[in-house]
Amino acid sequence: MAQMMKAAVFVESGRIEVVDKPIPDVGPNDALIKITTTTICGTDVHILKGEYPVAKGLTIGHEPVGVIVKLGSAVQGYEEGQRVIAGAICPNFNSYAAQDGAPSQDGSYLAASGRCGCHGYKLTAGWRFGNLIDGAQAEYLLVPDAQGNLSPVPQGLTDEQVLMCPDIMSTGFAGAENANIRIGDVVVVFAQGPIGLCATAGAKLRGASTIIAIDGNDERLAVAKKLGADITLNFKTQDVIAEVLKATGGKGADSAIEALGTQQTFESALRCIRPGGTLSSLGVYSTDLTIPLDAFGAGLGDHRINTALCPGGKERMRRLMAVIASGRIDLAPLVTHHYRLEDIAAAYDLFSHQRDGVLKIAIRP
Repeated sequence: MAQMMKAAVFVESGRIEVVDKPIPDVGPNDALIKITTTTICGTDVHILKGEYPVAKGLTIGHEPVGVIVKLGSAVQGYEEGQRVIAGAICPNFNSYAAQDGAPSQDGSYLAASGRCGCHGYKLTAGWRFGNLIDGAQAEYLLVPDAQGNLSPVPQGLTDEQVLMCPDIMSTGFAGAENANIRIGDVVVVFAQGPIGLCATAGAKLRGASTIIAIDGNDERLAVAKKLGADITLNFKTQDVIAEVLKATGGKGADSAIEALGTQQTFESALRCIRPGGTLSSLGVYSTDLTIPLDAFGAGLGDHRINTALCPGGKERMRRLMAVIASGRIDLAPLVTHHYRLEDIAAAYDLFSHQRDGVLKIAIRP
């Protein structure tokens, strides 16, 4: 009889429940990790609300910190008992897509079921945990293609210090990387949720001389200040586009990072940048976008619009943890609440309604 574990699964729109599920079997390229800490993402809330479709009974979550308990026969360079993280995006790195620089869009593992060609290009298919396979809000997690996706946690770092690496730190930093930031640039970051806050921190590390953080929540703007923002603007009380133009002498920002995913924030970000500037989009959009003709310069403004899905893989995770270990950034304060796995429904309620100053919730089995 299979051993059982507790797991938070999608039941139906509005319901995620903790149930008993079998502990997964380990294939030759897999690793089984015992989860020590995980968390809830905004994407998980979209799943809870039925706004992003997943299979009923799927275990949710894609931000794992844990300990290896069993390794597949083909996995080398790791050992049982080792503390590790795995990125939210876990490609197999053998596909054309991965080797061509698009591992987050790798769905080659779906070829056997007829859902993807052998070349591997499949939109967003690098996101497996809590999307296409069972995820991290459980006592145990099966990590596929473990040799390419598991990254050892450096000694001295706590779970909470590295909890942001699998998704929001990787995503936020990707926003800064895609913004083409040069030393001395002015960068605007729209929305200071967890990903926007990481984008703000990433912009500072990339060498921006002036970072303008925009949000409607003064508490989050205060956190943005601590992570590197030089100017904070509350869109509820200020004309943020006018303020950005004022701060740049009418030129506009060199780059804008959009970290929410609405027409308003996308359009405002475009209106804030100078001709030849870059709009780096991290938002997950739920409706069609309209590009305003004047802000886009009728297509003649030399603008760049870059999008990103969280980069994954062990080297990405190693680099992010190296930034933390060096003391360049401390994201542990983004963990504002703690819950047990058995109480995850209450954690979802708190997080989805954004009460009590919540940023990220540490979930422990």
